[in-house]
Amino acid sequence: MSPRSSFLLDVLMAEFGASMRREPAAFRRKFRKMAASPFAFYRGSACLFYADLAGTYADDSFLDEPTRRVWIHGDLHAENFGTYMNASGVLVFNVNDFDEAYVGPYTWDLKRFAASVALLGYAKALSDEAIGALVTGFAAAYLDELTAIAHGGDDAIGSLTLDTTTGVLHRVLQTARLNTRVSLLDAETVIDDYERRFAIMDGREAVDPATREAVLAAFGDYLTTLPAQTGSVEHVIKDVALRKGVGIGSAGLPSYNLLLEGRSQALENDVILYMKQAQVPAVARHVADEKVAGHFRHQGHRTAESQRALQAYADPWLGYTVLHGVGQLVAEVSPYSADLDWDDVNEPDELASIMRDLGRAVARMHAVADDESSHDLVDFSTEEAIVAVAGGDGPGFGAMLVDFAHRYGAQVRADHQTFVDLFRNGRLPGV
Repeated sequence: MSPRSSFLLDVLMAEFGASMRREPAAFRRKFRKMAASPFAFYRGSACLFYADLAGTYADDSFLDEPTRRVWIHGDLHAENFGTYMNASGVLVFNVNDFDEAYVGPYTWDLKRFAASVALLGYAKALSDEAIGALVTGFAAAYLDELTAIAHGGDDAIGSLTLDTTTGVLHRVLQTARLNTRVSLLDAETVIDDYERRFAIMDGREAVDPATREAVLAAFGDYLTTLPAQTGSVEHVIKDVALRKGVGIGSAGLPSYNLLLEGRSQALENDVILYMKQAQVPAVARHVADEKVAGHFRHQGHRTAESQRALQAYADPWLGYTVLHGVGQLVAEVSPYSADLDWDDVNEPDELASIMRDLGRAVARMHAVADDESSHDLVDFSTEEAIVAVAGGDGPGFGAMLVDFAHRYGAQVRADHQTFVDLFRNGRLPGV
């Protein structure tokens, strides 16, 4: 076995070994999804990415002490963007899925995204030059928006909404706008004796009475973590169900759906929440900072607080609790979510426009969680700190990300093949 194969295997086993032994079937499903393509492998192996950034690919370019401790997304790749309805009732296209969020070097977010662009572009048979241009456009838009925010915000583009987008992202937002709460409820529930309950389907099953009671108790604690209390009708739980096999990154982790009475007793405004076990983010294994680690009560608290910090006007149902002694994240299953389908975007001009928009979105995310927010873990202006360390050399900043994208994209493609060979030949213990 080559040194890289051994390293890859060691990292995966350190990250997933205990869970693999506990839920081997779930990890066989996860690993088969990861085997499908280099991008799928990249999505499921954030642990390997950060082990590399802390080791072979370590680089201090465009970093200083403050910018090593910025609130970051932790899994910023091209498929972790989509729509949501914010707490002000505005549809926004932005970063989603904050399960890996933590505090660390802001460049780690940008590099994870840049490498995903290289993988995406390679899969579309784009030239290295074309991929480099996409990453350069992303980097320039990121710095431009961050600079505008640092200078007071008058020249900033702002959030990606129906009013500020055009082209592909505008169409995604329009698609989300067509969604309705009733259509989600009809897909997820059935009406039995004039009342809604969850439909039992592949990946969802009923819970026993003891589990239901434990979930209800956890729900009561969760309500105390909401930033603004909702009406009492919405606290009535109609049904609880267990979900399995949710997402490529959630293998073996239990998740529960809760069906709540909506703002009235009418059946069309019921609310579906999910309560899922949170886990240690891959970034945390490579950020040795007791202040950061000690800030969180448990991983559910970390995930919820990170999302609130990074996402302006976050889901009003976002909160956290503890179930069976383990931290849980709780949030709404939104009727208004829609993802960008990269298979439908192939023209260079469309891709370039999207990269600029995503650069602005990431800039706003990094700028939200700082001294002007209600979260005190990062107590300085992140936009000013990042602009101070990177804004004076925009071309060099872009070139750094382009170089990393090409190098690490090639590394992931090679690692994917290694992973497939290990998996198909029974070299991943326990699965």
